[in-house]
Amino acid sequence: MVRTGVILTAALVALAGSFSAVAQELTMVSWGGAYARATEQAVLEPFSAETGITIRRDDYNGGLAEIRAQVETGNVHWDVVDLESADAVRGCDEGLLEAVTADEVFPGPDPQAAARDFLPGTLSECGVGFIFSATIYAYRTDHFSDAKPSTMADFFDLDRFPGRRGMRRTPHGNVEFALVADGVPVDEVYEVLSTPAGVERAFRKLDSIKEHVVWWEAGAQPPQMLADGEVAMSTAYNGRIFNAQVVEGQPFAIVWDGQVLDHTQLAVVAGAPNLEPALRFLAYSAQPASMAAMSEYISYSPARQSALSLVTTHRETGVEMAPHMPVTPDRLNRSVFNDWAWWADYGDEIADRFGAWLAR
Repeated sequence: MVRTGVILTAALVALAGSFSAVAQELTMVSWGGAYARATEQAVLEPFSAETGITIRRDDYNGGLAEIRAQVETGNVHWDVVDLESADAVRGCDEGLLEAVTADEVFPGPDPQAAARDFLPGTLSECGVGFIFSATIYAYRTDHFSDAKPSTMADFFDLDRFPGRRGMRRTPHGNVEFALVADGVPVDEVYEVLSTPAGVERAFRKLDSIKEHVVWWEAGAQPPQMLADGEVAMSTAYNGRIFNAQVVEGQPFAIVWDGQVLDHTQLAVVAGAPNLEPALRFLAYSAQPASMAAMSEYISYSPARQSALSLVTTHRETGVEMAPHMPVTPDRLNRSVFNDWAWWADYGDEIADRFGAWLAR
């Protein structure tokens, strides 16, 4: 694991004022659109105001390719990256990310107590849990005049619900959706996917709609495709659809059945040029108030249990945000919890299979 020996401890935070005379900056990389705006308003701008550290923000579409290229060439210009959980684990295993400890990101007398406040599975050796999001599917409410889609099986039912489907050009999420639609219980999806027969079953289900799929790569595309009438339904990130519904007034509805629930982790790129400010940013972002502030701008749930009770209303519209959170008791019962360990082990194999399937 790549380490540089820089430790963010309580003493360092206490001495933060000594850095005020030194111009500091960092580059934070995340997804664009409504999520980027929420991150800027809820976390980046308050952090800069409090610390005087300038943040340059950049967008990417996820994955490790750009991080790997920077680390392998020794030309690292990113500091903090917002990663999907599977990528955080894989990137840590490959030495692409700095290892962090509770002492580094939870300054105070009891760092372990803060670590225990995080929801299960949201902390890793290199990453600090930030928010929970869901990959759901959504549809235009004015597209279907009679029955409305309500289950994952409906997404794959072209007879009852005709029209093109939008899906992300990746196996992640799609193979889970396919098995849920085919009748696999949500808590058995990865057990089934761990077998050759389960993989065949998932791709056989995807085959049933392949000719009707419009593939997307960036999170902004599904709401736009729905708005343009290019597709009747599309998988999407729930925050993107919330923004289109509530802020833009689009006639969209979310189907929560079979959602793939995931969390992001904030991590520091190995060899980051601004390591100390980057670790300070992780510590700030890990505070319950910082996570809860995100829900004032976008419908994503905090990764810390103590932050859930701090969720209030949408800053722009005043809408109560609790009903729009992906982490609720009733939705959890029909959610597939993204198994980052499974994807770390099988992700490359499934990606190769998916690429070959697309090319056929």
